[in-house]
Amino acid sequence: VWPPTMSGHFLLAPIPESSSDYLLPKDIKLAVLGAGRVGKSAMIVRFLTKRFIGDYEPNTGKLYSRLVYVEGDQVSLQIQDTPGGIQVQDSLTQAGDPLSKCVQWAEGFLLVYSITDYDSYLAIRPLHQHIRKVHPDSRAPVVIVGNKGDLLHARQVQTREGVQLANELGSLFLEVSTSENYEDVCDAFRHLCREVSKLHNLGAERRRASVVPRPRSPNMQDLKRRFKQALSSKAKAPPAPALG
Repeated sequence: VWPPTMSGHFLLAPIPESSSDYLLPKDIKLAVLGAGRVGKSAMIVRFLTKRFIGDYEPNTGKLYSRLVYVEGDQVSLQIQDTPGGIQVQDSLTQAGDPLSKCVQWAEGFLLVYSITDYDSYLAIRPLHQHIRKVHPDSRAPVVIVGNKGDLLHARQVQTREGVQLANELGSLFLEVSTSENYEDVCDAFRHLCREVSKLHNLGAERRRASVVPRPRSPNMQDLKRRFKQALSSKAKAPPAPALG
């Protein structure tokens, strides 16, 4: 049976292959960023399919698409996976570099590090700063995720460090094990979808409020005025004398 039901009024459904006569709903565009080998692809696939796949070919930046229901509204969810080599560098400051293009495209962000790799944790702050640089006036939601939470024996990043960083950056923080806990992974994506959906609704309300009624055509107003004058003059005219 498809689509499978997920908690929190959140469903997944495949996008139709032939959509010529199918009106697609509003897009929600998310990007998953982080250093290499932190589990970005595994998180996306786990969320979309419920399956955990531990090993992947080198990440070339796939775009995943699904129809989903967020709080009862159907949306087209697009998730951009990104290669671990895409990092913030001094030379990557122009709008044409791959990272900036991805950040400019997306509306919500999952910043992922591995609790077993301290360097991947240090990469989060520059990524967050780059997001705010590309979207200076945006309230694009960001979730920071400490992945591989089951590998406690190899932990290099303490939970409190993730919490502190997220608080400093004004973001939500989750520590998850993609391999062991499907629901925690879903929570991160659900939160982003809901927050982006709220921004869409807020933007729609502002557009409606800013719409100025179009003035009526002067010619139509003139015609209506003349028509009323003609009716008024007929009403005031004396009755015609009876013949005979």
